[in-house]
Amino acid sequence: MTDWHNVIGSVPRSSFTPDVVWADLGPGPWARVDRAADPGEWERVVALDQPLVTQFEDGKAEGEGLATSSLSMPEMVVGFLEQLDPYDHHRVLEIGTGSGWTAALLSARVGAENVTTVEISPELAVRAGERLRAAGFAPRVVVGDGAEGWADGAPYDRVHATCAVSRVPYAWVEQTRVGGVIVTPFSAGYGYGAVLRLDVLDDGTAVGRFGGSADYMLLRSQRPAGGAARTWARAAERDVRVRRTRLDPRALRYGPVSVDLAVAAMVPGVVSRFYSDADGATLWVLERDDHRGSWASVEYEPGQADFEVQQAGDRSLWDETEDAYLRWLRWGRPDITRFGMTVGADAQRVWLDEPGNPV
Repeated sequence: MTDWHNVIGSVPRSSFTPDVVWADLGPGPWARVDRAADPGEWERVVALDQPLVTQFEDGKAEGEGLATSSLSMPEMVVGFLEQLDPYDHHRVLEIGTGSGWTAALLSARVGAENVTTVEISPELAVRAGERLRAAGFAPRVVVGDGAEGWADGAPYDRVHATCAVSRVPYAWVEQTRVGGVIVTPFSAGYGYGAVLRLDVLDDGTAVGRFGGSADYMLLRSQRPAGGAARTWARAAERDVRVRRTRLDPRALRYGPVSVDLAVAAMVPGVVSRFYSDADGATLWVLERDDHRGSWASVEYEPGQADFEVQQAGDRSLWDETEDAYLRWLRWGRPDITRFGMTVGADAQRVWLDEPGNPV
């Protein structure tokens, strides 16, 4: 197996880091780090094993709103590339060029002539190309929607996504040779995402298992409706159903990543939000794509025997979520590595232990 730490040593992240980045340096908002203003601090932060945000709101804002491009933490990059495990001369398709750093690492391993990287932002693609050339690499940099892959370069031996997906685009499967591998962060919407490694079979499907947690930005074409949770509650007049639950909602927020995957599979089409302070916490479950859709909230208050639930819309989303969590408990709290996925032309399904046991 490739020693990716050694590859990173020869292709340092600093060579692909913009002069201004945002980092999580402690309580409060992301800290803006400017190389021109404080080169020493910039070098210190870039050397940390943590993600660095490089763009907000698709380049329309600076330092606020939705983070839309970043440099991943080096150890996470190593983990994904170890899962990908490309061989000499393998043809690799990367989805999400970003700064160009991962494309450079792949180029160092298999040769730049074997790497195609797709970036939806023309501006990011241009800057990444400049950094790659400065570092001595010239992979094919394509401006396009990563959900469509890049058919002109197929078939690929490996497909590596640097952004999360809620549905694995079937184009990736079609463009990967039989026996090839797809590695991507997977985030259906509820809670955190997970690492997914798929092997492409000769029947037109891809099958594989999940690994550890991986909280990545979503592929642009798969983003859910944005905004604060109360946006859903305020979007339309409706009857609110109120009940109590004895389940501490924090159990869903602080449980292992397998909880998030199981709930996402059994309660499809939702996202979650969690807010907490010294006085309590609120868990929201929201219909993924429409502020006018169903929603539910659960209020945790210290010292209470049970907690208020509010639900509205066609679905009772807390009822569905609670049932899914209790089913996960009845299964014996299975680890994330017991879950897998099969991707076909028309559907994808999550399963437990083996493909014949769908969740």
